[in-house]
Amino acid sequence: MVNKNKTVWSNRFKNSTSKSFQRIGASINVDKRLYSQDIFASKIHTQMLIKNKIIPSKDGKKILRGLDKIKRLIDGGKFVFKEKFEDIHLNIEKKLFEIIGASAGYMHTARSRNDQVVTDFKLWVKESSFSIIKELNILMRNIIVKADKNVSTVMPGFTHLKNAQPISFAHYLLAYYEMFKRDKIRFNQNLDLIDESPLGAAALSGTSYNIDRNFTAKKLGFKKPTNNSIDTVSDRDFAIDFLYASAVCAMHLSRLAEDFIILNSDAYQLIGFSDKMLTGSSIMPQKKNPDPAELIRGRTGINYGKLSSILTIMKGLPISYFKDLQDDKALVFDGYDTLKDTLIMSNELIRNVKPNKTRMLQMANQGYTTATDFADYLVKEKKVSFRDAYKISSKLVNYAEKKKVTLNQLTLKELQKFFKDLNHNVLKVFDVKNSMNMKNSFGGTSEKNIKNMIKKYRKEI
Repeated sequence: MVNKNKTVWSNRFKNSTSKSFQRIGASINVDKRLYSQDIFASKIHTQMLIKNKIIPSKDGKKILRGLDKIKRLIDGGKFVFKEKFEDIHLNIEKKLFEIIGASAGYMHTARSRNDQVVTDFKLWVKESSFSIIKELNILMRNIIVKADKNVSTVMPGFTHLKNAQPISFAHYLLAYYEMFKRDKIRFNQNLDLIDESPLGAAALSGTSYNIDRNFTAKKLGFKKPTNNSIDTVSDRDFAIDFLYASAVCAMHLSRLAEDFIILNSDAYQLIGFSDKMLTGSSIMPQKKNPDPAELIRGRTGINYGKLSSILTIMKGLPISYFKDLQDDKALVFDGYDTLKDTLIMSNELIRNVKPNKTRMLQMANQGYTTATDFADYLVKEKKVSFRDAYKISSKLVNYAEKKKVTLNQLTLKELQKFFKDLNHNVLKVFDVKNSMNMKNSFGGTSEKNIKNMIKKYRKEI
């Protein structure tokens, strides 16, 4: 008769583990999140054991039925997880003994918790990566929709937060599309690297049983089994890569949020938001604050922290399995939850942003943003070297600055003081929309380029 309250290794020890260690060592409150993956992997493992006649078929079938029942209990919130059984694997195994009796003892044949947990974890990371990619696709589509409505919307482009050159608001938004596209690539690359089944590596050296790792790999949805059993149980690269991709994505979301906070500020007033994306003040009645954007920016630190933590855990570990690895899951779970929440919030932010087109146009004319266009005009039309043209344009800016006027407010007569051989054609150079549309090199901000890129992007999503 099996004592259901003892650990599986209790016969080897004279004393029970200390209460403090039981508390610290238990991971069930974290890894119960893996129950679906654990049951799925156990069923596939059991099917393989039956197929290869490693365990009696009748006992194997009992195990499969019992696992299905446990899944229903957990799904229905009727399963009681117990800390004394340490983790999700032993909680399920102990419950299986209660349901089907001694036949449950066959389930762990040719398997260790070392390969069991990394199998479960890989399955979870795969599913979660697809979930993040789905949210990224939604975000990228929302960016395309917003950009498509603002191809002709002129705004100032900034360097060092100073007015630089006129750009399209659509072009600005699509810069973030490119960032998020790279984020998708990073998650997909991890999915390629993760696509090897750990099941069958056992504790660290493989097993003497006649197992079929190709069968379990295929049934679990992996391309192939891992090549080295020691590396298999000690590998957490897939978790690190997931957190790295999450951290980079969070950084991009933070940059977008920071941009929106600045552009929404009273100093800029270039964009607004619907009230859905704003909060008020408990003391100042006039305030409308972009709190969601600030939370997106702030929570990037969580994603950075999780990546730093798992790298620190891994850096000093000798090869093979150690208890330190228990703490990897909490980091990845938290990293995933944080990133998914910020992605959902970012989607709301994009949908609810409102460009202040009048203010954008006004500000695009400020700061002498067409000075480079004038220099380029002198090079192309008057065959002046760029450095000489740069000097002439600089002097023109100094003049306009002293007069406290914008470049488009200068007369032809004034312009001729700096270069005599000019006619009325030069005046269009200082039109900010013309400036924007003259940037028609591949990847530039012209309306033609943007429309072509939007067509291309729509096919990608």
